[in-house]
Amino acid sequence: MKKDKSSVSFKWAFKEYIWPRRGMLGVGLLLILVQSAAGLIAPYASRFLFDDILPNKDINGLWVLLAVVAGSILVRSLTSFSLARLLSVQAQHMISQMRVQVQQKLLRLPIGFFDNHKSGALVSRVMTDVEGVRNLVGTGFVQLIGGTLTSIASIILLVQISPIMTGSVLIPILIFGFVMLKAFGYVRPIFRDRGKINAEVQGSLTETLGGVRVVKAFNAEKQVSDSFAQGVTRLYQNVKRSLTATALISSSSIFLIGLASTGIMGIGGYFMMEKTLTMGEFLSFTLLLGFMIAPIVQMGNIGSQLTDAMAGLDRTQELMNMAEEDNPDVRTENLQTIKGAIEFKEVSFSYEENKEVLHSISFGAEPGSVTALVGSSGSGKSTIAGLVATFLNPSAGKITIDGVDITTVNLSSYRQHLAVVLQDDFLFEGTIRENILFPRPNASEEELLQAVKGAYVDEFADRFELGLDTVIGERGVKLSGGQCQRISIARAILANPKIIILDEATSNLDTESETFIQQSLHELMKNRTTFVIAHRLSTIRKANQILVIEDGAICERGTHEDLLAAKGRYNALHKYQSRI
Repeated sequence: MKKDKSSVSFKWAFKEYIWPRRGMLGVGLLLILVQSAAGLIAPYASRFLFDDILPNKDINGLWVLLAVVAGSILVRSLTSFSLARLLSVQAQHMISQMRVQVQQKLLRLPIGFFDNHKSGALVSRVMTDVEGVRNLVGTGFVQLIGGTLTSIASIILLVQISPIMTGSVLIPILIFGFVMLKAFGYVRPIFRDRGKINAEVQGSLTETLGGVRVVKAFNAEKQVSDSFAQGVTRLYQNVKRSLTATALISSSSIFLIGLASTGIMGIGGYFMMEKTLTMGEFLSFTLLLGFMIAPIVQMGNIGSQLTDAMAGLDRTQELMNMAEEDNPDVRTENLQTIKGAIEFKEVSFSYEENKEVLHSISFGAEPGSVTALVGSSGSGKSTIAGLVATFLNPSAGKITIDGVDITTVNLSSYRQHLAVVLQDDFLFEGTIRENILFPRPNASEEELLQAVKGAYVDEFADRFELGLDTVIGERGVKLSGGQCQRISIARAILANPKIIILDEATSNLDTESETFIQQSLHELMKNRTTFVIAHRLSTIRKANQILVIEDGAICERGTHEDLLAAKGRYNALHKYQSRI
C-alpha cells in the first residue's frame, strides 16, 4: 500500500525539527496557554461587572476587578513578547541552520544532479523552500495547539452559561472546520507546485543574467523576456488558484460566524426576555464567544501557513534523502598518500540506460606519466577525464588508483591529490589572489608567488594598480580568456596535486602566452600523472602515450612517432592540422 506523502512528510518534519526542540516548543506552548488564560479573564469578569458590581455599586469590588483585568493585560503583553523572542528568533535560527544543511547536502550530490538542474532553481531550494519551517518551529505550530486548547476552554465556560446557545454556535463552526480540511487538502499540492515553478522561474532569470552578453549579441532580449513572462504567468495562475481556496476559507468563516452571531442574538434575546439569562451572562457569553471563534479563524490562517511550510519541506525532504556521491558505507578506503598509477579495466559508461558512450576501455597510466586523449568531438574523451576525476562512476568494469578500486575510495581523500584545469574554467568573483588561493587558502605568500610566476600570472597582474588584489568580476569578466586560463593554471600549481587533468588548457591563449604556459605546464606535470584532452596535436608531442578515441572506444594508442608511423586515424588528424 502506498504511503500518503503528506503523512510521511509530517512524520519526517516532526522527527527532524519539532521533536529535537520539544523543550523550547513546550515552553512556548506554556506561554500560549498562560496568554490565552489571561485573555479569558476580561470577558469572564464582565459578567460580575454587570450582574454584581454595578447593581450593588460595589466600588471596592470594581477596583479589584480592574486590578485583575489590568494584571491579565500585563501578563498577555509579557507572554506575547516572550513568545516572539523565544519562538520567532529560534525559527529564524533554524532557517539559517537548514540553509547551511541543504547547501552542504547539495555539494555532496553527484555531478550528474547538477547537470540536470538549473543553478537558479537550486538557489531557490536553498533559500526559499526552507523558510516555511518558521511556521513549524516558530509560533505557527504552537499557536495551532494553543488556539485549539483556548477554544476548548472557552467552550467549557460557554456551556456553563448556556448549553443551548453553545450548541447553536458549534454547528456552523463544525461545518467551517470541514470546509477548512477540504480546502487545505486542495491547496497543499498547489503550494508544492508553486515552489517548483518559482524555482524554474528563478533559474531562468539567473541563467539569462549570467548569459546577458550572448542575449545582447544575438538581439534576443524579446525572446528571453517572453520566456520569462510565460514562467511568471504560470506562477500567477498557481497563486490565483491558492488565493481562490484561501478566499473560500475566509468567506466561509465570515458567513458561518455571522450566522452563529445572528443565532446568538435571537436565542440570547429570547432567554433574556424570559428572564432565564442575565445581561451580564449574555455579554460575557458574547465576549467569550469571540475568544472561542478567534483562534478557530486564526487556525485557518495558520493552517494555510503550515500547508505552505509542509509543501516546502516536501521538496527539502526529497533533496535531503538523495544518495550522496561519497557514500561512507561503500567508499571505505582512505588514501593518505598516492603514487598516481591509474588503470582502466574493461570500463564502460552510460549517461542513459542502454546508451553506452564508452565501450570496454582498457589502458594504464604509470605514475608521473602523461596520457593524451585525442579524437573528434563527442568521442568520449571528456567522459574518460570525468571518470578519472571521479565525477562519474563506470557502468561496468573497474578503475583503480594504485591498485585500489576507485569506486571504494573516499572521494575527499582522493580529490585532495587531484587538480583539474578545464577549457572554460570557472573563476569566482573576488580578487586574483583569492582565486589562486582557492584550493589552499592557508598557503604561504612564497608558495602563492611561485604559482603566480609558474603560470606567468605576474606578466599581466603587475600591470594592474592593485596587482594580485585586483577584483576580476563575476566569472572573471574583467579579464581576457588567456588571463583567466593562466589564473586557473596557477590555482592548479598551488594545489600541488599528484594527478592532473588538463582539458585543452592552452585553448584560450595567444601564441606568446601559450609558449609561456607550455613551459609552466611542463614544470607542473613533472612527477605527476597527467591526462591531457588535446585538440591541437602540437601540444602533446611529448606525451608518454596517446589514446585515439572514436565512438567511445580506443582505436589507436602509442607515442606521437608511433602513431604517425602507423598512418592511421592519428596520422590523418595530424596531416589535416598541419595543412591549416
